[in-house]
Amino acid sequence: MDVRGLAEPRFAAVRDCFSGVLEGQRGAGAAFAAWYDGRLVVDLWGGSAGPGPARPWEAGSLVQPYSVSKPFAAVCALRLAEAGRLDLDAPVQRYWPEFRAPATVRHVLAHQAGVVALDRPEPTGVFYDWDRLCVLLAGQQPCWEPGTAHGESALFYGHLVGELVRRIDGRGVGRFLREEVCGPLGLEFFFGLSPSEQARAVDLTGLDAAFRADNAAGRPALYKRAIGNPPGAQDGGVVNGAAWRAAEIPAINGHGTARAVAGFYQALMAGDVLAPGMLAEAITAQSTGVDRVFGQPNSWGLGFGVDDDGYGMGGLGGSYGGACPAEGYTVGFVTGSAGNHDRVDALENVLRDCLGLPAR
Repeated sequence: MDVRGLAEPRFAAVRDCFSGVLEGQRGAGAAFAAWYDGRLVVDLWGGSAGPGPARPWEAGSLVQPYSVSKPFAAVCALRLAEAGRLDLDAPVQRYWPEFRAPATVRHVLAHQAGVVALDRPEPTGVFYDWDRLCVLLAGQQPCWEPGTAHGESALFYGHLVGELVRRIDGRGVGRFLREEVCGPLGLEFFFGLSPSEQARAVDLTGLDAAFRADNAAGRPALYKRAIGNPPGAQDGGVVNGAAWRAAEIPAINGHGTARAVAGFYQALMAGDVLAPGMLAEAITAQSTGVDRVFGQPNSWGLGFGVDDDGYGMGGLGGSYGGACPAEGYTVGFVTGSAGNHDRVDALENVLRDCLGLPAR
């Protein structure tokens, strides 16, 4: 498989592993990037931009990595908190008076607010109407008492956080991210694609009924409600469409490069996104236990999944971005072929081996 991009000689084995990843993908290609010791040491891409081979994956191809998007939304609110414009421990109602759930801003950022599902069925088109969806979320009863449990707000996290940003700053979260975070840092990661950016978007492949069934197997009953209403978020016919890509659905429809994802975490580690104190708070576990939506044990910081090795976020289909501060590296993996996270796990472990570190 033709692999393009760079890998410093020390990381040649990562290129070999990435070639194997591409060989094993049934649909569109992928990209992987890593920073180490303050420099970009791996930046690889290959395969097609989907669904067939005619359109190759390019250096600037943009892919939707699903929940990898969530920390990009979270840092917009954290920037406002750092500036003293948003109080993390204030009730959401201080900024969003119509919001019904008795949650604090911290609860929202740490997936503890309980607003993870809508009671009444809504059409796919609600995703494209920011104001309408925010009205629905504001009136929604939480699935648990805020602060007593946690569960990923799979579809709505970006609206909950983004509406707080809009109410305080006046800019939508997509514009805020472009102007305050990604633009100044030169990171190509966006909520809401322009027509020229849409021309660079990768068509996601493998989002079929079998994939959806495998992904739902063994999940709590709440999972189906939390990911299926409005419908379409796991449907290639929807997420590869122009309306979806143009909309801001910041929980899941950010679009970017692996280079941007790894660069985002490098910028966080370097103090270029958040001050050290705010970052430390954001990557400290706010809640640990079994996730009410996904059913597995995890720990949430303020927008980030956290564990003993670092912080980051995976996405449906296998994409991932994260940082390992103790070892001085960050990674970003985005894929156009829906699958699991074995691919990025393999790539990260080869990277670690190149650094003389044990596998995770």
